[in-house]
Amino acid sequence: MSTVTTGVIPRRTEEPPRTRRRLLRAATSSVAATVVSQVALLTVLTLGGAPALAGTLAWASGAVLNFLVTRRWVWGRTGRPQVRRELVPYLAVIGLGGLASVGLTTLAGTLLRPLPHAWWVVLVDAAYVASYALVFVVKFTLLDRLVFRGAARIPATTSRS
Repeated sequence: MSTVTTGVIPRRTEEPPRTRRRLLRAATSSVAATVVSQVALLTVLTLGGAPALAGTLAWASGAVLNFLVTRRWVWGRTGRPQVRRELVPYLAVIGLGGLASVGLTTLAGTLLRPLPHAWWVVLVDAAYVASYALVFVVKFTLLDRLVFRGAARIPATTSRS
């Protein structure tokens, strides 16, 4: 008994290397946004500002940069963003991450208040960074599957040369 094949390779909507490249680009843009956030956070904390204020300003400064970079570089979107299909869902996804980050930063600031100011700043900052590291994968998945779904996806070819 023999098996007959057509020689056609099944279509896939996306090659794994594209997903890895998009994840790497998202991580890179997230690092850039984190650097901007760190400047805001450390400035406010060093000047004696409250952790909630520092975390909020840090989140906002990183969020703006991250949206502009990831929309174009990671997901290949150009032109004016669609408010209902891109901007509002993006703000919802990163807003949840921001709430978690500000909450953990505020909690750390409260619990660590007895420490000397320099140590307090360093450890509150560590809590802020750790919170973002924890939510990165969830945030990436939600942005990829819900907010920018279908962007920069090029179907694999099925023809053989």
